Amino acid sequence: MLNIVFTGMLTGLALIVAIGAQNAFILRQGIRGEQVLPIVLTCLASDLLAITAGVAGLGALVDRRPGVLPVAQILGGVYLIGFGIHAALRAWRPSGLDAGDGSAMSMRTAVLTALALTWLNPHFYLDAVVLLGTVANSFGVDRWWFLVGTWIASATWFFSLGYGSRLLRGFFARPHSWRVLDGSIALVMGALGVTLLTH
Repeated sequence: MLNIVFTGMLTGLALIVAIGAQNAFILRQGIRGEQVLPIVLTCLASDLLAITAGVAGLGALVDRRPGVLPVAQILGGVYLIGFGIHAALRAWRPSGLDAGDGSAMSMRTAVLTALALTWLNPHFYLDAVVLLGTVANSFGVDRWWFLVGTWIASATWFFSLGYGSRLLRGFFARPHSWRVLDGSIALVMGALGVTLLTH
């Protein structure tokens, strides 16, 4: 039982720790200290819902209806490129940690952005629903213990990233540091967006 939980934890972490639009957004807001809890809870709830659906058998359904993924791919690609352009504009005119871009992000905007970066990304479905669902179901009746492991991995990662990033606040008090971060975010999101649209 414990070895299956541990396998679920390692598999879950291997998928969600990869640098992506969602993680970049959590990192930035965590450093700024803006709406961290709503963002973390939104991403965590989305992860738990998708993984649970995959373990419950939705992964097989998505495999039988592949036409859903290209639509999500186009929407996700356009959204990521737009988000990347916005980050590039911030990098062009960086400001310090406290000044930000002139206004704090509202909870509604933060939650909607987190939802969009999560659910408009087709890789989210492939990883959380199809891949984890397939691996979990390979354990048969013990797949629910694998699910518990993925839940632990998701909770550990999102809370660590959201609240651990504040340790970097001193470094990001300088405008140049934000130029580096936002420039990196722009490159990551732009590259992911182009990749989604061209594959």
